[in-house]
Amino acid sequence: MLRWLLGVVLPGVACQNDDDYKRYGSLFEKLDHNGDGVLDILELKEGLKHWSSAFGQNSEKEILQAGDKNADSGLDFEEFVRYLQDHEKKMKLAFNSLDKNSDGIIEASEVVAAVKSLGIDISEAQARKILKSIDVDGTMTIDWNEWRDYFLLHPASNINEIIRFWKRSTVIDIGESIAIPDEFTEQEKMSGDRWKRLVVAGIASAVARTCTAPFDRLKVMMQVQSLKTRRMRLVSGFEQMIKEGGILSLWRGNGVNVLKIAPETSIKIGSYEQYKKWLSFDDAHVGVLRRFISGSLAGATAQTCIYPLEVLKTRLAVATTGEYSGIIDCAKKLLKQGGFRTLFQGYIPNLLGILPYAGLDLAVYELLKNYWLERYAEDSINPGITILMGCSTLSHMCGQLGSFPLHLVRTRMQADVLAEKEATPMIQLSQEIYNKEGKWGFFRGITPNIIKVLPAVIISCVVYEEVMPYFGLK
Repeated sequence: MLRWLLGVVLPGVACQNDDDYKRYGSLFEKLDHNGDGVLDILELKEGLKHWSSAFGQNSEKEILQAGDKNADSGLDFEEFVRYLQDHEKKMKLAFNSLDKNSDGIIEASEVVAAVKSLGIDISEAQARKILKSIDVDGTMTIDWNEWRDYFLLHPASNINEIIRFWKRSTVIDIGESIAIPDEFTEQEKMSGDRWKRLVVAGIASAVARTCTAPFDRLKVMMQVQSLKTRRMRLVSGFEQMIKEGGILSLWRGNGVNVLKIAPETSIKIGSYEQYKKWLSFDDAHVGVLRRFISGSLAGATAQTCIYPLEVLKTRLAVATTGEYSGIIDCAKKLLKQGGFRTLFQGYIPNLLGILPYAGLDLAVYELLKNYWLERYAEDSINPGITILMGCSTLSHMCGQLGSFPLHLVRTRMQADVLAEKEATPMIQLSQEIYNKEGKWGFFRGITPNIIKVLPAVIISCVVYEEVMPYFGLK
């Protein structure tokens, strides 16, 4: 349908002349289904379906917002023409920024260089797939007419937004991820859609964490159990928790886990943006290494600010029925027991665990996604939600395996249920675990932790997709 529109409605002609108005007029008539001389949101949405299914789901809203100067919720022909003329100027600048050798065409090597400028490495084969999705005459290069016609109704305003459109991906939160936050376009930041997406992501995360909370509590119980109960397994662990406190005890500590979503996400996103600015010298684009460093520092900053909630979550998870009446009671007793420092037990191993987690998570995610794109993708570098879910699941598993020993030490230090005993230093505790339980003692509780990853990812994605329409995002 796109190629038909390009051939019939948009003949290749020069910009800003009489033929341009004929071209705009033909397109306007094609989109104006009821012939009232005004394009409303529904007509734009229907027209974009036939234009390209790869465009964003809110493209019609962005076009209407940019072009509707008189705020009547519609585009008349004059507004439509003015929008297209302004948009073509922006697309010309974007085209020129890609066309480094100024030969009037964009080649695969220039696409690779442009995408790399945003810290995303793609192969020549992936770049050719991008070209193929835009190329009309089969030359495997893109001239100005092909570029202009393809992006004529895409609301991107600069080359950075176009590149992000090519690489769009999703970061899944499974409850303890320190993954690098996803980036938002300037348009999303200005329109407020960024915060809507963060709220939706928070809701999805809360649902996913609640659904998998029994596995999370079992992991903590297995991590802090004494040697005499070292043979606790999945079934026996659940039976023991239910016998001790009933079925609802499986969700003990989940309230704090959900409560910390909002502050943790806000701090992580805000500090990530700030660290990127500090590390981006002379307004240069942030590369992979700088993004990784920024993400790790953002994770460390967020964890530092909400760490007392992490300690409360662990203490509630290992507590017996009736030991604490709630979050506030738990906090009061901990402060009375050991002072403010009690709320930061295990902070050092937690901080040290951020680097291997974030590094492995990011590296494996990009490796798996690029492996699939190079071998199975046809005409874009957007793998789709199913492939991204699979990549997220495996990358989170690898990140957890790499950082799990440090997280186990952290949890043991957080639990410290023996009130009369001083908290054991990290190195001494690590030696005790190795001497008494061997190297596998550092991976106690890994089974329920891995089991929960796939359902958490699936639940997060499903809830995210279902909730988005209620916030006007779909």
